[in-house]
Amino acid sequence: MTRRKTVNITGITRVEGIPYHDAWVAYKCVKCMKMNYVIVGQILLDPKEAIEKCVWKCEYCRFIHSKESDLPFENWLDEYNDSESTPALRFWEGFFRIATEHPASYWKQCNVCLRVLPFSAFSKHSKWGPLEKQMECRSCKGAINAVLNPRRTKEQMHESSVRRRIADLFLEGENQTIDFQELFERFSRRCFKTKTPLDINKRETWAIDHILPSKFLYPLTFNNAALLSKSANENKRDKWPSKFYTNNELIELARITGANLAVISSPNPIMNLSIDINRGVERYLQVREKSDLPKRIIEIKKIIQVYDLVAGLSNENKTLLGFP
Repeated sequence: MTRRKTVNITGITRVEGIPYHDAWVAYKCVKCMKMNYVIVGQILLDPKEAIEKCVWKCEYCRFIHSKESDLPFENWLDEYNDSESTPALRFWEGFFRIATEHPASYWKQCNVCLRVLPFSAFSKHSKWGPLEKQMECRSCKGAINAVLNPRRTKEQMHESSVRRRIADLFLEGENQTIDFQELFERFSRRCFKTKTPLDINKRETWAIDHILPSKFLYPLTFNNAALLSKSANENKRDKWPSKFYTNNELIELARITGANLAVISSPNPIMNLSIDINRGVERYLQVREKSDLPKRIIEIKKIIQVYDLVAGLSNENKTLLGFP
């Protein structure tokens, strides 16, 4: 299917000619220690082939990174710096493997701000290039959404508000109180996503992430809480964890929190059906005398249908709401 042509209404434009699907490798020169970026294209490198064939010249000091090159380390014995030595060969094998072993090892260029950034700086987009990542980085995506979100229709905003309100009612009494000190200790006082150090006393700089979003009816619990910086949490929003975290991060997250790895790594959201839907219905229908009761019934019926929660209703509530 041909992708429909989009019309830019944000004033934040993409730069023409940027190979936004191409993968890059990034490495720090072993001699001058400056970062270098090499465009790879549409096919990711095989680590074994990279070790045998790649020759990367530092843009700054012109040092050649190749298994045929002697190493420049002054703190190594000269015999180990020799390219024909076993230590040097093992070093070069690790050097190229680090840069090419997994999709998450690669980098990508944003076609809005033009920065070459690591894999994790882009949100997932299935079947888009070898890395399956969006064209713009998450920073630019956040800026674009800041312009687009206020332009949503009143109907869209109302429906979003209704969903949040109903989700909150379903989760009322299910959320646990999170001990901030314990949370910080579990995550080594760092943002789990960016590894940035965080100060527990600067509340405006950090947030507690619902690993499994409340949008899918998961309460905030000890096993469903991650420590993120404010900016990382804004990027996460209500994304399903596998759409935000890398595979290695999901594994680490499960080890730290005790979260169910099979659930958080699922490529598609899984609705939490263990929530007492009937209690949520009762709360939502507790309205003031002058409230629009028919409107509320329509709203909650729609959410129950969208979330496929009809089976969780009692026979009494099915009848009450008009479900067959």
